Amino acid sequence: MKYHNLEECIVDLEKNGHLIRVHEEVDPHLEMAAIHMKVYEAGGPALLFEKVKGSKFRAVSNLFGTIERSKFIFRDTFESTQDVIAIRNNPMKALKQPFKHLGAGLAAKSALPIKKTGLPPGFQEIQITDLPLIKHWKDDGGAFVTLPQVYSEDPEKPGIMNSNLGMYRVQLTGNEYDINREVGIHYQIHRGIGIHQAKATKLGQPLKVSCFIGGPPAHTISAVMPLPEGMSELTFAGLLSGRHFRYSYVDGYCISHDADFVITGEIYPGETKPEGPFGDHLGYYSLVHPFPVMRVHKVYAKQNAIYPFTVVGRPPQEDTSFGELIHELTGGAIRQEIPGVKEVHAVDAAGVHPLLLAIGSERYTPYQQVKQPAELLTISNRILGTGQLSLAKYLFIAAEEKQPLSTHRIEEFMTYILERIDLRRDIHFQTNTTIDTLDYSGTGLNTGSKVVFAAVGDKQRELCQEVPALLNDLPGHSPARWIMPGIVAIQGAPFTSYSEVEQEMSRLSDAIRERGSLPSCPMIILCDDSEFMSENVNNFLWATFTRSNPSHDIHGVNSRYQHKHWGCDTVIIDARTKPHQAPPLIPDTEVESNIKRLFADGGSLNRIQISKKPMAAGV
Repeated sequence: MKYHNLEECIVDLEKNGHLIRVHEEVDPHLEMAAIHMKVYEAGGPALLFEKVKGSKFRAVSNLFGTIERSKFIFRDTFESTQDVIAIRNNPMKALKQPFKHLGAGLAAKSALPIKKTGLPPGFQEIQITDLPLIKHWKDDGGAFVTLPQVYSEDPEKPGIMNSNLGMYRVQLTGNEYDINREVGIHYQIHRGIGIHQAKATKLGQPLKVSCFIGGPPAHTISAVMPLPEGMSELTFAGLLSGRHFRYSYVDGYCISHDADFVITGEIYPGETKPEGPFGDHLGYYSLVHPFPVMRVHKVYAKQNAIYPFTVVGRPPQEDTSFGELIHELTGGAIRQEIPGVKEVHAVDAAGVHPLLLAIGSERYTPYQQVKQPAELLTISNRILGTGQLSLAKYLFIAAEEKQPLSTHRIEEFMTYILERIDLRRDIHFQTNTTIDTLDYSGTGLNTGSKVVFAAVGDKQRELCQEVPALLNDLPGHSPARWIMPGIVAIQGAPFTSYSEVEQEMSRLSDAIRERGSLPSCPMIILCDDSEFMSENVNNFLWATFTRSNPSHDIHGVNSRYQHKHWGCDTVIIDARTKPHQAPPLIPDTEVESNIKRLFADGGSLNRIQISKKPMAAGV
């Protein structure tokens, strides 16, 4: 179905059993987010909150909570959009089979934005405080827009076809913001809007910005899509919605005629204010940092507007489904961009950016020689220098040879690498480099390190299927626990400082070495809570790769340097919480108790089977 607006989507989802209305009044301060997370965790439907305390506007969440629902929403345009993206990535397809792809060309042409005049009928001017001011986590700095479509144009080449539409979080209240007159916009300088702001600053003028909220679901997805060169987000929005993006200019600001809300304003050169904290997708708070402040010009709402939101936190969350949808839409885009790559998987359970798993080709090493990673290392450098993938800290990459591999079967893939990797040769570091702004495991904001674990060739070892005897009863460490083949967690004393860790790791390495060798256990995880770490694979992925900085936190048994290359017999990753890291997201127990009323008999959500245990606290 091709939706003209968000309301049509909601009606369609409800008719087909994909949405429930919440009739009770719900508090936007923590309650709405907590309800959303419970329903998402249960695999439940989208939610329409009909009575939001303090606002006359309704709100909707969990629209994209499952990949099945997302594909249902776009069932009439999904395949044609895939086809257009595929042709953009590989134009030879259209040349070889022009008639097969004729429809894709027509779809692309019909998706071009259409310019209108004036404000859309029914639009009314409101204030920021009229919106549902949703605060998600108790230590958040204020209320945030979590599904914004932030629009800006190139000051040197203005116009809709030289615009950027991105999903950059918007802080509406709190901190030092002058309520109704200022909002904060969190983005990095390499993003499209950052480039536009840099150009505006160079010209000595403010950057005009419009923040669209709501509209057809395709408009929300378009703000997060990694698109082929030359395809604008607004053309993509038209493709996926099956309808032109309609816009006009009012007071010099772009107005989406299909959005439910539009916030317009200007970002002035050099103007920043503290933004945050904010519960983020790594499972921790992103802390307070100076980010651009937007002076609000006007705020608009359409008649009967609906405010869409999501909740960001330790994965999996609703943005997990975003990722799956994007992966299906873009198909083989990464293979076109990086020759030799079969697959790259940004692991959601590890917070997406910290951990990549990849499969590449290995054709450089002649078969008569000892096989070792060569082409894989070239591919690794390409991966770690490409777009959002460049934010990764850990890359595990293998060559697919005698058996098919999938990076989405995580335990199987990690086992394959650990069976084959030469730990003295195949670990490669990049130090003093960039990592994700939201990742506080490094040495400073945006600053940390990267490591590549590469594997090729025949199996070198059998991996332990339980804790090796020599890892039990290590002095100063709690009993070891098995995580997966070849990986064991040991619990140590709380982290103190990096100056003391070197001695601590030396003692641990000596204690293990004195007991014998560990060929079956190539990786040890030093942690705060070995029971939590070994409880399930997701806990291991999250705690290990969000709490460690490769250059500082990877150690080894019998570690040594040869010609400036580091290697060891067994890798030790220190995944303990460090004092400089951000605090984890912990649900509020009082709020958890309050929302039970909605799931009890007679409550709007009584049919949803929620977990009886509290949501993961991220200890």
